[in-house]
Amino acid sequence: MSDPQSSDTATPVIGVTVDAEETGGYSRYPWYALRQNYCGAVIKAGGLPIMLPNEPALAEAFLDRIDGLMVTGGNFDVDPALYGDDARHETVQLKEQRTAFELDITRGALARDLPVLGICGGEQLLAVALGGTLVQHVPDEFGDAIAHEQPNPRHEVGHEVEIVDGTLLHGIVGVGRMQVNSAHHQAVRDVPADAIINARSGDGVVEGIEAPRERFCLGVQWHPEFEVDSADIRIFAAFIDAAREKT
Repeated sequence: MSDPQSSDTATPVIGVTVDAEETGGYSRYPWYALRQNYCGAVIKAGGLPIMLPNEPALAEAFLDRIDGLMVTGGNFDVDPALYGDDARHETVQLKEQRTAFELDITRGALARDLPVLGICGGEQLLAVALGGTLVQHVPDEFGDAIAHEQPNPRHEVGHEVEIVDGTLLHGIVGVGRMQVNSAHHQAVRDVPADAIINARSGDGVVEGIEAPRERFCLGVQWHPEFEVDSADIRIFAAFIDAAREKT
């Protein structure tokens, strides 16, 4: 893994999407939020993270300045209308401006062949950006044999996933199974023709996707920034290495 302080190694700039809240908690006014370990994982892997406010009109300007894009998760959902579902499950919560920005900047990053890493809700957003669809509420279709919204803390293991042999993800992590945390009620349903599934849980839920035609386009349903499995940091290292090739 690269040393982010090394003077003879390029330090790629990684744009990191942020969550948005209207009022309450941190401030009586609208505010952005991002867990520290998202940025910490990027720094540890040798990148320079910058946080991207949810401004669709600035997506191209941000893309001019970054070497890779990381789309983070959050307690909200992609509007089902964006992937062709007429009905909306009662559990679905929207953050329309954040989703509009993330779709714009993700599609723009792919058009420029910038490395993209989607995490949890970011993987779902990536799937929609590529032309895929989502399961709106996992328990309705897969039952509750596995708690995909785990009751224990997110820095602990929730369940196991199986990594598909021969995929980019398998080449990165070097193992066939990983222990992961789990904090989602939606998941990828269908992937487009130019994307593949790279991981599933024991109940069949899609846990990872990638687009082989892209230089680096990877999504995982869990939160590797918590490093509950020793292979998690390898995901960030590979992402930063791909971004470094652009610098």
